Amino acid sequence: MKSKIYIGMLTAALSLTAVSCTELEDTSYNSIIADGFQPTNEDVGSLLASAYVSWRKTFLLWNGVARAEMLCTDEDIIPARPNGWVDGGVYKRMHQHKWTSEDDIPLQSWVRTYDGINACNRVLFQIESGQIDLGERQASVISELKVLRASYYYLLDDLFGNVPIITQFDVPEGYLPEQSSRKEVYEFIIKELTENIPNLSEEVNTEYYGRFNKWAGYTLLAKMYLNSEVFSAGAYHDYDKCIEACNQVLNCGKYQLESEHANVFVTHNENSKEIIFSLPFDETYVTDWNGFDYHMYSLQPENQATFNFKETPWGGACVIPQYIDTFDPDDERLKDDFISGPQYDMSGNPLKCTMGDLVGEPLVYVNEVTSIDASQENHGYRWGKFEYAPGITNRLSNDFPILRYADVYLMKAEALLRTGKADEAAALVTIVRERNFTAHPEKAAVTGDALLKNSCYDYGRRDNISVTHDQAEIKYGRMLDELGWEFSQEGRRRQDMIRFGVFTTRSWFSHDASDETKNLYPIPNSQILTNGKLKQNPGY
Repeated sequence: MKSKIYIGMLTAALSLTAVSCTELEDTSYNSIIADGFQPTNEDVGSLLASAYVSWRKTFLLWNGVARAEMLCTDEDIIPARPNGWVDGGVYKRMHQHKWTSEDDIPLQSWVRTYDGINACNRVLFQIESGQIDLGERQASVISELKVLRASYYYLLDDLFGNVPIITQFDVPEGYLPEQSSRKEVYEFIIKELTENIPNLSEEVNTEYYGRFNKWAGYTLLAKMYLNSEVFSAGAYHDYDKCIEACNQVLNCGKYQLESEHANVFVTHNENSKEIIFSLPFDETYVTDWNGFDYHMYSLQPENQATFNFKETPWGGACVIPQYIDTFDPDDERLKDDFISGPQYDMSGNPLKCTMGDLVGEPLVYVNEVTSIDASQENHGYRWGKFEYAPGITNRLSNDFPILRYADVYLMKAEALLRTGKADEAAALVTIVRERNFTAHPEKAAVTGDALLKNSCYDYGRRDNISVTHDQAEIKYGRMLDELGWEFSQEGRRRQDMIRFGVFTTRSWFSHDASDETKNLYPIPNSQILTNGKLKQNPGY
């Protein structure tokens, strides 16, 4: 009897061998017969796809990692709106760092990420046990799966720190994994990456789009090293190694910065030379209702007429005014990345407010919000970094860049800054800035002395309850600002704030400074009840 290997469903919409999102056929791989199976390159991509798909789900599905990295920061909020968005106080708890082990955002981030790890372990087991023979491709595919698995642990180390390291699929009945310390998790990820990156492909083509090639592996390794002090609980300070990993990518000759920042985020961005590792999306084939819905939970319902959306937006998320105030008015990212001012339909007719105290007045997005507990529908600039294609459904078709070339420049710059080479760091920051000040090129240049200065973010409580100001020195604060200007809406602000010591020590909008235990999320209570070997993170 032939044994069948069930590898999990992923239509060719996300097939990692696809040429582009508009040229996909709806082909599903329900099962593969192991006996006599000789996989082609396309089959290998489909085998791997079942392990990759969890990245999309854990990062961008409702209450996923992107929310865990954004809604708790000085960048984004979902305030109470005239049409709701209270949702049991979850967004207020996120903003004020009062989440609990029962909240859904930590739970979904944990469960979906471990789903990805389990998928990696399953395919690795099938290959290593001989159920699937990949021939000469076997070593590289195994290494790719281990790097992919390490990328899921990168998320867990960032969010939870002290987590179980599971590398086996064929575990005995009733198996409960042991919890590892954050330092041990960091060391495991570094070992997996350094041992397996050399076996990855150097190709940058459609076959490896949305997969870990060697350069994506080095970029992830650089990110681990840059966060080494945090991710290892203070045991490592691997900034020199971060620089080395960045140099591998910068010197490979495979990538380049887009001439315009906005080009990275257009609907058909799959050919961008700046994207190193992305989550491929297509509105037709990615059928999860909340697969990628920034437009739906940021824009007001009236904006359906602006873009001829097939679904009506819900109008919730916006940008914290203090964050917007940090931008130079001549920085083109301010215009490209946010939706502000008067709103119109596709014919140019002004849109009117339809709810709250402003019914009948022109819908004009303004850079002010009353508080986390109250807002009008025109309050706050809205997310607009990813192009909203006319006629789109509730799901965008833009691919989501997780790792991109600008990040490599700025990771190296930060590591240089932290090792006393401020002028070298400034040269790299200037390269990234140059495309954003085309009308005022003199503003693109940054000096080493400037990077050593404080942040320009005007921290302090800033709502209808209290107004305070806190300009206490932030070491390398200007570098933190640069990261904020370049990477808004990309699901990473929390990580950057923690690395610069700001996340729990400062106040902003309706948020008061919390305490250092909030640098980690609680392990979901449901997981502790399932596994008695798990110990809750401090402070919960």
